[in-house]
Amino acid sequence: MFFFFYYTKFAIIYIGDNMIEARMDELIKILNEANYNYYVLDKPTITDQEYDKYIRELINLEEKYPNLKRTNSPTSRVGGEVIDEFKKVIHEVPMMSLSNVFNEEEIIAFDERVRKEVPNPEYIVELKIDGLSVSLKYKKGHLVLGATRGDGVTGEDITHNVKTIKCIPLELKEKIDIEVRGEIYMKKSTFEKINEEKKKNHEELFANPRNAAAGSVRQLDSKIAASRGLDNFSYHLPNAENYGIKTHEEALNYIKKLGFVVNPNIKKVKNIDELLEYIDYWTKNRNSLPYEIDGIVIKLNDLAGQKKLGFTAKYPKWATAYKFPAELALTKLKDIIFTVGRTGQVTPNAVLDPVILMGSTISRATLHNEDYVKELGLKIGDIVAIKKAGDVIPEVVEPIIDRRDGSEIDFKMTDECPICHSKIIRKENEAAYYCVNPDCDKKKIESLIHYVGRDTMNIDGLGDRIIEDFYNMGYLEDVTDFYYLKDKKEELKELEGFGEKSINNILFNIESSKQNSLERLLFALGIRYVGKKGAKILASYYKNMDNLLNTTYEELVKIDNIGEIIGKSVYNYITDTENINRINKLKELNVNMNYIGKEVEENTLFTDNTFVLTGSLSSLTREEASNLIEQKGGKTTNSVTSKTDYVIAGESAGSKYDKAVKLGIPILTEEQFLSYLQEN
Repeated sequence: MFFFFYYTKFAIIYIGDNMIEARMDELIKILNEANYNYYVLDKPTITDQEYDKYIRELINLEEKYPNLKRTNSPTSRVGGEVIDEFKKVIHEVPMMSLSNVFNEEEIIAFDERVRKEVPNPEYIVELKIDGLSVSLKYKKGHLVLGATRGDGVTGEDITHNVKTIKCIPLELKEKIDIEVRGEIYMKKSTFEKINEEKKKNHEELFANPRNAAAGSVRQLDSKIAASRGLDNFSYHLPNAENYGIKTHEEALNYIKKLGFVVNPNIKKVKNIDELLEYIDYWTKNRNSLPYEIDGIVIKLNDLAGQKKLGFTAKYPKWATAYKFPAELALTKLKDIIFTVGRTGQVTPNAVLDPVILMGSTISRATLHNEDYVKELGLKIGDIVAIKKAGDVIPEVVEPIIDRRDGSEIDFKMTDECPICHSKIIRKENEAAYYCVNPDCDKKKIESLIHYVGRDTMNIDGLGDRIIEDFYNMGYLEDVTDFYYLKDKKEELKELEGFGEKSINNILFNIESSKQNSLERLLFALGIRYVGKKGAKILASYYKNMDNLLNTTYEELVKIDNIGEIIGKSVYNYITDTENINRINKLKELNVNMNYIGKEVEENTLFTDNTFVLTGSLSSLTREEASNLIEQKGGKTTNSVTSKTDYVIAGESAGSKYDKAVKLGIPILTEEQFLSYLQEN
C-alpha cells in the first residue's frame, strides 16, 4: 500500500493507489474510445488537443507509478520498447497466400470452378492493400501478440511495433479470445513525407509505401515504428464459425464491431457481372485512393461453401486475387538477337527473363532499330523497364542505370543478315536495315507465314513450324505454291505427324481461302505499309484487282486514309513485274479477285452499334462473341450506359441486365444474337 499526496493551491489532497488506478482506467477508456470513434466509425468525438492532453496526463502517471501501467495502455503507441531479436511464432491456422488471376477469362474460370460445388455463389470483393500481412491475437479482449505472415506457418513476433499503430485496438469491445488478420500499410502522403525527411538527411529513400511499411514493422526499436505513421485494415477472421458466424460478410461486420478498422470499399456481389464491374471500376480509379492497392481479392461469402471447396497445398480454393496489370515491369535483358521480317527488315529484339506484364508472360520485346537501342543506351545484361505499347506490344522503356554492376555488354548492330549472311543496308531517310538478298530464306518463310494468317487468308492448320518445314522440303517457296500442295498429297501423308485427316483439313482450308474477299488477299500479299484497315479501304474503293492494277499514283494518294507513303508503296508493288506475275498466277488458280464485303454494312444490327455482354453464353465464349460483333462492324464494352445500343443476356445475367431494363436498352437473348449473326 502506498500513498500519493497531491498538492493544490488550497490544500494537500491525499489520494490512494485505488484512486490513481481508477484515473488511469478512466483515461485509458477515454483514449481507447476516441481511437475507436476516429478510426473505426470515422466520427471523432474529441479534438486532437483534448486527446494530447489526456495522453500526456496518462504518461505522467505511468512514469511516476510504473508498476500500475496497464498492458493495454494507449501510451504504448508512442513506442519505446526495444527488443534484442524477433522471436519466431507458429501460426495455429496457417496464413496461406492466394492464387492469382490476371484477366477476365481467368476470373470467369475461377467462378465456374466455384459454381460446380456451390450453386449461385455470392462473393465479397475487397481491395488488395499493398502492405504487410499481420496476425493479431487477443486474450480476454487484450492484445497479446502481433505476428508477421512469414512463410505462412512460421512468422515473427512484432507485438512491440503493432502496439504503436493507432488504428489497431489494444482492447476489444468484448472480453474474448480471438485472432484477426489484416494488412499493415503506409498511406501515400505519409510515405512522401518520410522520403522528404530522408532526402534532407541524405539518407537512402524508400522505394515504395509497401517497402516502407515492411521496414517499419521490422524495427527492433518501437519508437522508430511509432514515428512512421502506419495504418491497418483488418479483413479475415479465422475459425469464424466458432463465433456463430455463417458468412464472410458477417465476419467483417463482427470484427468492425469489436473495434477493428475494415476497408469501407468492400462489396458483396451476386454474379460475375457485378464482380467484373467492381474490378473495372477500381482498375480505373485506384489512383484516387490515399493508399496503394495492387489488385482485388475475391472471396466466396458462404463459409459452408468455403469449407466444401477446401484448399490446395498452397491456396484456398474459395478465394483468389486479381492482380492489376503492371503498367511497368522490371526484368533482365539477357541478350539482343536479330530477326528478319517478310520485307527484309533486320530488327534487334530483346531476350528477357520472363516477367508477367498486364496479364501475360513476356520474354521477348522488339527494339525497333539501331537508333532506338542507342538512344536508350541499352546494354546486354541491363535490368530494364518494359511496358506494353497500346496495351498489346511489349516494349523496352529504359535501362535501370543504378542496377548495373559492370558485367554489362555494349550493343553492336549486326552488319549481315542473320539468316543468309549477306550484307545488310540502311535505306536513305530510314532508321532500319534491310536484307536485300531476293533469295533470303527467312524473308520468304515470313511472307508465307503472313499469307496464311488469321487476318489474311486464314488458312488454318499451317503453323509457323509446318510452313518452315514445307519450305525446307521444297514444297513451298512462293505464296502461289499453297494451291499446288494438293498435288503433293500422297507425299505429305508420308511425313511424320501428318495423317489423312490432317492433310485433308489443310487442303480443304487452302481451297476455301480462294473464296476470300479481296481485302484479305491484298493484306496477305504483304504490300509494305498496307495493313488490315488499308487493305479494306483499297478493296472497297476499287472493287476488284484489275481496277487496282490499272490505277495511278495520283488517284491512290487522293483516297481517304491512304496518303503519299501508302500510295507510293502500293503503286511500286502493282507496277513490279514479279508481283504482277504472282497476281496473274493466283487468278489462274481461281483465287477470288473481287471485293465481296458489304458496303460498311450500314443497315445491319451491328454496324457502329455498342454491345454489352452479360451472363454466361452456352454456345461460345465472351471473347468469341466480341470478335463476331467486331467482325460485323460493332464494338463491345463492359459497362451499360445510355450510349449502349444492345445488351446480350446469357444465363445468370445480373446487374447489367437490370440496368438495361431501367434505361430501356434493347436486350437480346443468346438465340436472338446468333440468329442476327446468321442474317447479317
